[in-house]
Amino acid sequence: MGDAFRLVTTTWRPQVWIESRVCSVPQERSFRVLSHNLCTVLKVPHDPVALEEHFRDDDEGPVSNQGYMPYLNKFILEKVQDNFDKIEFNRMCWTLCVKKNLTKNPLFITEEDAFKIWVIFNFLSEDKYPLIIVPEEIEYLLKKLTEAMGVSWQQEQFENYKINFDDSKDGLSAWELIELVGNGQFSKGMDRQTVSMAINEVFNELILDVLKQGYMIKKGHRRKNWTERWFVLKPNIISYYVSEDLKDKKGDILLDENCCVESLPDKDGKKCLFLIKCFDKTFEISASDKKKKQEWIQAIHSTIHLLKLGSPPPHKEARQRRKELRKKLLAEQEELERQMKELQIANENKQQELEAVRKKLEEAASRAAEEEKKRLQTQVELQARFSTELEREKLIRQQMEEQVAQKSSELEQYLQRVRELEDMYLKLQEALEDERQARQDEETVRKLQARLLEEESSKRAELEKWHLEQQQAIQTTEAEKQELENQRVIKEQALQEALEQLQQLELERKQALEQYEGVKKKLEMAAKMTKSWKDKVAHHEGLIRLIEPGSKNAHLITNWGPAAFTQAELEERQKSWKEKKTTE
Repeated sequence: MGDAFRLVTTTWRPQVWIESRVCSVPQERSFRVLSHNLCTVLKVPHDPVALEEHFRDDDEGPVSNQGYMPYLNKFILEKVQDNFDKIEFNRMCWTLCVKKNLTKNPLFITEEDAFKIWVIFNFLSEDKYPLIIVPEEIEYLLKKLTEAMGVSWQQEQFENYKINFDDSKDGLSAWELIELVGNGQFSKGMDRQTVSMAINEVFNELILDVLKQGYMIKKGHRRKNWTERWFVLKPNIISYYVSEDLKDKKGDILLDENCCVESLPDKDGKKCLFLIKCFDKTFEISASDKKKKQEWIQAIHSTIHLLKLGSPPPHKEARQRRKELRKKLLAEQEELERQMKELQIANENKQQELEAVRKKLEEAASRAAEEEKKRLQTQVELQARFSTELEREKLIRQQMEEQVAQKSSELEQYLQRVRELEDMYLKLQEALEDERQARQDEETVRKLQARLLEEESSKRAELEKWHLEQQQAIQTTEAEKQELENQRVIKEQALQEALEQLQQLELERKQALEQYEGVKKKLEMAAKMTKSWKDKVAHHEGLIRLIEPGSKNAHLITNWGPAAFTQAELEERQKSWKEKKTTE
């Protein structure tokens, strides 16, 4: 049944609760109701005839050889598709098992919070029956709840809890975890509402895959008005609602690998703007401050990146990494125990060999003592025989002296052998003392290795946390740096355009000045000719003053004096300037 249901959902293993509930309800009518409810929740067509056919040839009932679990596997679980409401299914299984298993002691949390803790347990528990949550995952969950409540994590308190943890168990059951959270041991000083909000926040993140949520202002597509909405970011969608109670949904922003998010400059009185570009729509959004804006941009960018890579949500990937790390540490611990066992066996074999050598040395020393005793006895006999037969055997005295000399040589050899055996015995004692010291050193090294492994695990977790914080800070700094660089490029482009326009105006001013100088020279030449003509007329006709026609048009005055061109020429020149700017 476990393999069949893991094809339905990867969030938890509810078949355990179904099995426990099935075994406690022996009536066939209850199984019909349960089957109908399961089919309704899992969106599977219900076939009541199949249930009756399943138990037709077995009068002992559903808990007999026919059993209910084969029917559940064959006619319900094998037909399940991934299109049902997992929260509703969780609630159904919770209803089946809560009254029988939930503790009767008063809890600091509500039953709804207990349900959410139960669902989180099913997500974090190990993939084996009976379901348990190991101390590492308990610490992870309690840390998440503590961070959501806005208080600091008390590692020493959890270490004391682990010390009192039952060594006979590998972890806690769902009901023990609910009691641990509900008794307020790790939330002292917090009110019920704060604890409930923290549980809801962790539930949204781990179960509902809510990566980020909060209020922002969104620009409308039709009326172009700005309205405050509650945004909820999930792995492939951003939903926005009227308020945070999620009752009135206003729309969705579907995310895929082709979407992108960009920062926008302030405009229309709106600050902290950013843009979400999708395939068919573009959404302009205003955050409450620069920090929120950067957090949302980074969260959406990370979500799009995960979609491109086809990766699961961060908390699911982190859970998989923690499981792999535990398996790796367990394998390393087993390998270390195997090596220690091999070393212990080798030491025992060496000790047996040393014991055998010691026994051989003891036997050799015993034989040497017996030989020495015999030698002394022989010497005494020879001396007695020599003293009694000295006078009678003067002729053979030389032979006896030779024999004594030979015996003395043998005695020296025996004494030398005894000294060698004594040295070997001393060396054996030293080897035994070294072996005892080596055992003590080995025990010290084993304890040190265990402590180093534990410190390495905690340091590795701390370094990973620092690394994530450093990456987030670097990404935030890079985004702000990119925004400032874009603004600087825009300003440089505007300055360059202004300089080009100034140079164009300077060139046109120089051309106008040159035209003015030419006209001025022409007027001077004309004035000279007019004066010469006046002199001639005055000389011949006696005229002193020449009556000249007045100007028909008003003169244009510039900063250099009277203009050398008319109003029509000025309008024509302005028109040509505007055409040049348009083409540029």
